[in-house]
Amino acid sequence: MERGAIIHGTQATNLADILERVLDKGVVIAGDIRIKLLDIELLTLQLRLVIASVDKAKEMGIDWWQLDPFLSSKARENGKGEEIEALKQRVEQLEACQAPRDGRKERSRKRV
Repeated sequence: MERGAIIHGTQATNLADILERVLDKGVVIAGDIRIKLLDIELLTLQLRLVIASVDKAKEMGIDWWQLDPFLSSKARENGKGEEIEALKQRVEQLEACQAPRDGRKERSRKRV
């Protein structure tokens, strides 16, 4: 053995390996912060953080990003379609309410 050589008993891991393991298994970090003054609770912060891969999150039933129009083009398209249909219905309702009023005005003008 060479003189001055250092032998390590542990295997070196790089950041990519650690990140892969964390995302594969998932990590949950939870904590509460409470600020009290004379037994009166002034502020409570509840922190919940889940770090996981998309596949692992789907396994856990977490898929909110698929419904968020800012993160999903499918949700954006679906939201626009529903919004357009709601606007069409609203216009039809307003036109239906407006039609009898227009008819009354025409009748009153004819009578005079």
